[in-house]
This record gives sequence, C-alpha cells and structure tokens, in this order.
Amino acid sequence: MLIEDRSTAPDLAPQAPRRWPKRLLVGGIVTLVLAAVAAFVVSAFALSGASIEEDGSSLGKVSTETFGGSVESVKATAVKSGADVPVKMQGDLIMPTTKLHPGEEVAVEVKVKRPSVIGALAGSEKTLTATVTAPTAKLEARWLSVKEGKNPRLHFSRPVSQIVYGPEGELKHRRFARPRRSITLGKQPPAGQMQVAWAPLSWEHPGEAKTVTWFPATGTPTVAATPTAGSTISASTPIEITFSKPVKKILGAEKPTLSPPVDGKWSQPSPHTLKFTPSGFGAPLATDLKVELPEEVEVVQSDGTTKNSSQIAWEVPSGSELRLQQMLAGLDYLPYKWNGEEVAKTPEAQVAAATTETPKGHFSPRWHNTPQGLKELWTPGEANEITKGALMAFEEAHGLEVDGLAGPVVWEELMKATIAGETKPTKGAANGYTYVWVSEEIPETVNVWHNGKMIVSEAPANTGIPGAETEVGTFPVYLRYEETTMSGENPDGSHYSDPGIMWVSYFNGGDALHAFDRASYGTPQSLGCVEMPLEEAAQIWPYTPIGTPVTVKA
Repeated sequence: MLIEDRSTAPDLAPQAPRRWPKRLLVGGIVTLVLAAVAAFVVSAFALSGASIEEDGSSLGKVSTETFGGSVESVKATAVKSGADVPVKMQGDLIMPTTKLHPGEEVAVEVKVKRPSVIGALAGSEKTLTATVTAPTAKLEARWLSVKEGKNPRLHFSRPVSQIVYGPEGELKHRRFARPRRSITLGKQPPAGQMQVAWAPLSWEHPGEAKTVTWFPATGTPTVAATPTAGSTISASTPIEITFSKPVKKILGAEKPTLSPPVDGKWSQPSPHTLKFTPSGFGAPLATDLKVELPEEVEVVQSDGTTKNSSQIAWEVPSGSELRLQQMLAGLDYLPYKWNGEEVAKTPEAQVAAATTETPKGHFSPRWHNTPQGLKELWTPGEANEITKGALMAFEEAHGLEVDGLAGPVVWEELMKATIAGETKPTKGAANGYTYVWVSEEIPETVNVWHNGKMIVSEAPANTGIPGAETEVGTFPVYLRYEETTMSGENPDGSHYSDPGIMWVSYFNGGDALHAFDRASYGTPQSLGCVEMPLEEAAQIWPYTPIGTPVTVKA
C-alpha cells in the first residue's frame, strides 16, 4: 500500500478577492449619467414641438408638447391689404378681435417661448407661421320652389351663425347661438325675391349679398326681375330676369328684347337668369323701359303677387333739373355761367351727372348788367321759364320737337352736345341771348336786351283790351313768321281775319309780338297781342328767336 507523504508538499498562499480599478468604476458611472442626460435631451427635444393646427372656429389652434413652451406673442396680417388684424389667444385658439370677411386670407405668426433648459439647447424661442382662410359657406340653391302654405327655406353647405336678409333698406339681421345649415325666411308672399348675406362664424362680416328668388310650386313658368318689375331704375342699372325653370326650357332659342332699344349686352350668369348690362348712355331718361318676352309668363310684382304678361316694365326717371341747367349754361343757352365740378366727356359720366352724381358748384350772371326782371325769374335747381326757353332754343337748333320738355331724346342730345362741346353761337341778332319785357304802364312800351346791351328801349306798344287782355307773366317765343294772316274771335263773338301781318313772334297761345298799323300807340287796343309800329317791330323781330323769354308786366 502506497502512502503519500504530505509533509514534503509545498505550502500555497491563500488568494485575495479580485477588485475593479477605481478609474473604471468612475468612468462607468459617468457613462451612465451621460447616457441618461442624452436620453433626457433626446426625449426633451422630441417633446418640445409646437405647431399651428387648422381649426374651424378660429384662425388656428396652437399645439405645444410637454416641453414645447408657452405662447409669448401672436400677430396676424391681412394677406391682400397688408393691414394688421387684431387677435388674441383664447386658451390655445387664435381669435380675431375684429370682423373678417368670409374667404379672407390672414397670415398668422406665433412666437413660442421654450423652457430655460430646452431653450439653452435649442433656442429660447420658436416662430410658427401659417396662412389661414376665414371659413365660407355656400348657398345650395338661389331659386326656390315653395309649396302652398310653406315658407321659403335656405340650405347651406355648412352651418352658419348669422344671416342678413330682406329687401334693400329693410334688412333683418339674425344671429344663432347654435349655427344652422337650414334656415327659414319666415312668412313671405307666394313669390318674390330678396337679398341674402351670411357668415359661418360670429367674428365674420356677412358675405356678399346674393339674390334669392322663390316661386310657387305650380309648374307654371314664373319670372322675377331685379330690380322688381314696376320699380324705378337709373339709366345704367343692370337688369336681371330670373325664371322659375331654366331659361332654355322657357324661351328656347328666342331672346327677350328691350323697348325702347338700349345699348348694352345680354349675358346668362346662371341657367335660370338672364342679365342685361347697359352701356353708353344706357336706358333713355324720362321713359318707361320694357323687356318684351316671346310669350306670356307669370311676372312677380312688387307685392309678391304674380301677373300674367309678356312684358316686364320699369320707370327710368328724368335727370335732375339742376344738371339740365348746368348743361344748358355750359352750352351758352342761358344768361348764366356754370362754375363747378367738371364732368368727364363720356356717356357713362354724363348719365351719372344727370341722375346720381350732380356736380357741385354755382351759377353767375354772364353779363354784369343782366336786367333785374330776368334775375328774378332764375332759380337754380327749379323749373322756370328761363330754363324752358333755353331748352326750346336748344331743341330748335338741333331739329327736335320744340316743346320745352326734357324727354329722353332731348336728354341724350344734350349729353352728346356737352361731350362734343357744341356751344350756341353768340354773334348776330339771332344768336346769343335776348330778353324782352313789355310794360302795361301807360304809355305801354317794349324793351329788348341782348348780350348785355339794350337794343330797343321803351318802343311804343299796345296790349289787349278788356275782355281780351294780354296775360301777365313770362313766356318763351315758340313760333315766328315774317308775314302771316292772323285770325280769331272778337270779344263780341264775331270773327276777324287780318292778312299781311308782319314780324310776328308768338309767345303765349295766340298772343304775339307783331307790327300793326294804328293811329296811336301806348294804350290797350289789341285783342291780346303786343302791337308795335312797323319800324320798331322790324327792328325787334330778328332778336326774338325760338325760346326768347317775353315778360308782360302789369
């Protein structure tokens, strides 16, 4: 048996436990801290975002994440005009503090301030920008068919918070706490039309007004006009005719016509509507304008009832008396000058001046020695015999009917003459301006003033006897003869006929200035006329063209 001798085996020293170097331990800790910091920074950056999101009730919603910071300032600018738009933050919403128009574009800028730790790393501020469009809503139908007993109802593509509606001058404004997509117009006549404007949001202005037309749901073709049939319009007013059914179904290939004819153009802005836009001088002033349709339809009247007719008519009023006088003065037909605003020499400008935009200014006498009696007859802006006489002189010079009335033809000729600068000649007895006055004080006389000079002073004359008096007042000459036969009735009922009467100027019915051979002059002897010796009558006659005012003074 072999026995191992352990006493000779060498002794082994005990091993100490293994230890990490201190440097490695510190480094590890630092690494862990840096990793944590890095993770925090990455996480903070990830959660420091901010943005402007679209919001249907405001100009945008500002969204910020955990470390995104807070809104420091916000401003807005109208894209089209560049004007500032006042805004405020209401929670996280950007709200305008002034009214905007539907569809208006606004540039928004928001500055967000980050927390200091994130700010030190990524910047203290972040600027957000966006371009926002104010919401709009579309009216789904402008031509409504309304069943008996029902009210017209509007439908919109999105809810609206307010609506303005009614005839011009009588608009109602309704606001809704809860926006609506469907709105009734309340009790209305069976047929009619009105202006309607709306806005989706309370901070918007109602948009551009649209004409809404409704018709009874009878199936009979019905027409509504804008402006309403029977109303008063201006010469340049566009006319819209809206049919209950598409135009093509009612008229086919035929077109309506205007009476009297008017320069302009027809268009078809929608399947239901025809529109006429006047041009040039537009519809004649002082006339009734009619649209003639190919066949009879139900025409909506101003009270909402309908009338079976093939015509739609409007009244075009005359121009203003003041503008009439301004033009006559500018063309040298008055003893007054016009000193005032100039009007562009275009048909459109002249029509506007005659109807809606009368120029401002004043009149002054053309001559310093204008007779007092003539001055007393003159009133700017009011009809008077001076204006009537000047208008008659213009009519006679332009080959028009001489009646002293400013009808449609006269207005257009006046505007054309004004544009062309066709002033009245001033030289010669038949031109310039003449005023005649007759005094019935004994001895009776005739006086003639022309272009600032006395032509005849106190020429002898005879006026009418009792029962055939010469009417007192002022009257323009309307008819003239070098020689004629004068006939009529004497106060006793007998008739007279006097041939060969010379130098005759009729001014009031059968009363005239003329020559008549008498044994004496200066007392009432005629049958209403103003009689003069042949020599004086011959001298005066050339100075009494059509339109010359003649005043008889008691």
